Amino acid sequence: MKISELKAGQGKVDVEAKVKSKADPRVMNKYGKELKVANAVVEDDSGEIKLTLWNEDADKVNAGDTIKITNGYVSEYNGEKQLTSGKFGKLEVVSSGKASGGDNEKPAKAEPVKGKSDEDEEIEEVEF
Repeated sequence: MKISELKAGQGKVDVEAKVKSKADPRVMNKYGKELKVANAVVEDDSGEIKLTLWNEDADKVNAGDTIKITNGYVSEYNGEKQLTSGKFGKLEVVSSGKASGGDNEKPAKAEPVKGKSDEDEEIEEVEF
């Protein structure tokens, strides 16, 4: 399903989109419970929509990630459509926007190839 096809009040929404931006999570009280919520904007090739992230979803999603929402829900607030995974839906991060390579995100340096003599001035680069 494409973002441009979403309508307010629509349920059973399955959509894949890239997270364009995300605000810092905040804590709120609702029905006597403390909940974490964050607002984000997601986009696909058809458009963009606001995304409301609740509780653990507020921490696992970052700008640049590609996410998939299954059985989501579209609501409307102040005349603007908003997407959420809702009570019965599921949100998963399909691919992370962060650079892969673990904790070491520095680019690898080119190392001289062993077996070359010191007289060789050219250093061969090794791709990783």
